[in-house]
Amino acid sequence: MEELPRYRQVYEALRQAISEGRYAPGDLLPSEHDLCQRYSLARPTVRKALDQLVSDGYIQKHQGKGSIVKGAPRGIGILSLSGTTSAVGRPDFFTRIILKPELRPWTEAFGFPINAAEQQAGCIYFERLRVLDDAPVFLDITMLPNIGLPNFTSYNLENASLFNFLRTQYQIVVTGGMQQLLAIRADKRQREYLHVKSGSPILQLNRKIETSRPGFHIYSQVFCSTRKYGLIGTF
Repeated sequence: MEELPRYRQVYEALRQAISEGRYAPGDLLPSEHDLCQRYSLARPTVRKALDQLVSDGYIQKHQGKGSIVKGAPRGIGILSLSGTTSAVGRPDFFTRIILKPELRPWTEAFGFPINAAEQQAGCIYFERLRVLDDAPVFLDITMLPNIGLPNFTSYNLENASLFNFLRTQYQIVVTGGMQQLLAIRADKRQREYLHVKSGSPILQLNRKIETSRPGFHIYSQVFCSTRKYGLIGTF
């Protein structure tokens, strides 16, 4: 695993502090001078980290005041389970890898058109099953353009957040997106993975997610069993 650039290390430390509530909305971050001393960095490096926090919606800068915390940005279509703020990290929540990342050709992604650069590069395709309290709840199929993701297929995504992984490893930040929600009858494969009966209804979400890297999108198709858990989330 390559070490993050110094500005990115400062960004990640401050982002985590904001996400965990150590800096609440309205709080002032330490001044650029204080951050330079804390991290033993030059001012341009610290300023680059702060500019990235502004771009990603965590803080806003006010002349004469400094960097004011806005708080963690709202989710963008990331599903969680009712009664929890995030299933990831719970001891009874885990991710099973059904198909490890592999390279494939593609012409479309779950009904969404792809751009010429994405089509030419091919996609990285993988499948995962999310399980909570021994109950499978998400069958997640993901397609990423094979652009600027060196060594991606060698990483283990078990029990990992894809969005966090892309952010920390490749500096790709999710910025928005669109999703289509359908109610369908589970087919044989979906019944086997989600442990639902023949004819049972499940939810299908097709998602195209925008990122901070121009022309780079995350495409996913998620099948959800709500037999035991309801779904909540924002987009």
